[in-house]
Amino acid sequence: MTVLVAGSTGFVGRRLCQELAAAGHAVRAMTRHPESYRGSGDPVAGDVAEIGSLRSALADCTAAYYLVHSLAETDFERRDAEAARNFGRAAADAGVRRIIYLGGLGEDTDDLSAHLRSRREVEGLLAAAGVPVTTLRAGIIVGHGGISWEITRQLVEHLPAMITPRWVRTRTQPIAVDDVVRYLVGVLDKPETIGGTFDIGGPDVLEYIDMLRRVARIEGRPLLVVPVPLLSPRLSSLWLSLVTDVDTTTGRALVDSMSNEVVVRDNSIRGLVPFEPLGYDDAVLRALGERAKAGRTT
Repeated sequence: MTVLVAGSTGFVGRRLCQELAAAGHAVRAMTRHPESYRGSGDPVAGDVAEIGSLRSALADCTAAYYLVHSLAETDFERRDAEAARNFGRAAADAGVRRIIYLGGLGEDTDDLSAHLRSRREVEGLLAAAGVPVTTLRAGIIVGHGGISWEITRQLVEHLPAMITPRWVRTRTQPIAVDDVVRYLVGVLDKPETIGGTFDIGGPDVLEYIDMLRRVARIEGRPLLVVPVPLLSPRLSSLWLSLVTDVDTTTGRALVDSMSNEVVVRDNSIRGLVPFEPLGYDDAVLRALGERAKAGRTT
């Protein structure tokens, strides 16, 4: 089928385009700069802020993937809401049969961070114009180039000892980026997933402090972690921007989300797209291997 990927140049999107093309689908890689696109699929111009460009990009598509978010902007909630509303309307106008969206884990009954609240809002806005939306909700995605993974790696590699805020004791269920892509591709051929919401995660439920320690052990690095309960989200984000290359705005959005437990509550996706996801240690080794390979080719 003809499938559009919005967010084709991103961490997940570029991998998704490659796997969709390998599966035999006609892939349209939506980007604001099609002339410089070098990934899999056919580049097509489109901007989520301009609904006219979306209608053109989505014309004659059977399905569309939505992997767009604006964490680096201070008003990301407004931007993401407007973008999702535009995309949902354009998809309806173009006769797209379904949208597949990668959202975030987290309990609706919890006091969700602005980042996770925005992800929930986007789910509803994408569907508001009538196109069924399949949502896959993930927590930390482990893979070379992913922001959350880069924070983990860089903290371990830059600091043999660290004073950390309380969020290091929050539980999460990390998943390898390759497994996220397998689920995204897998639901496309499953009509029973249309309009459904599914949790996805790896086999390990870990506290953030456990993730840091496992990476340190794999890399053979010393690591002393001292949690401090009074380190505020603002100070945490400033601290992250000092010791990693994540900007303060993005860091603040992610730090706020780290107070929310993000674990899989519903495993029904395993019966629909059956395979054994990688464990955290194997996902880390694969991410480090990709980074080393990228370093040799640049």
